[in-house]
Amino acid sequence: MAIGRLHHTIVDARDPQACAEFWSEVLGQPITFDDGDFVVVSASTTSSGLAFQRAPDNAPSTWPDPEIPQQLHLDVMVDDLEAARGHLVRLGARHLAGDTYADPAGHPFCLIRRPGWAPPVGG
Repeated sequence: MAIGRLHHTIVDARDPQACAEFWSEVLGQPITFDDGDFVVVSASTTSSGLAFQRAPDNAPSTWPDPEIPQQLHLDVMVDDLEAARGHLVRLGARHLAGDTYADPAGHPFCLIRRPGWAPPVGG
């Protein structure tokens, strides 16, 4: 029996609005809450999602250099790796290595080809 259920995954960021705007575009989900210091991206106002909280002193990860390790790592499944790569760079992602990128706040994330068990991302 579960004790609880995941509500939001919360990420520290110097600029929570910029991170939320980036991830809103990447995931195709709206920003459903923004009080200036805490911003949520989710399918609706009644669903869990990805949230960003203001952390003015948050230092971006330097991965793969271990000086400042990853603080969070998201895998984003995509139907078309090549199309996703270009779109992410246009949104402001920074390419790190292979299919690993950093969002505007420096949080690393990976693109993965959609597994066969998952429905198409665009559909």
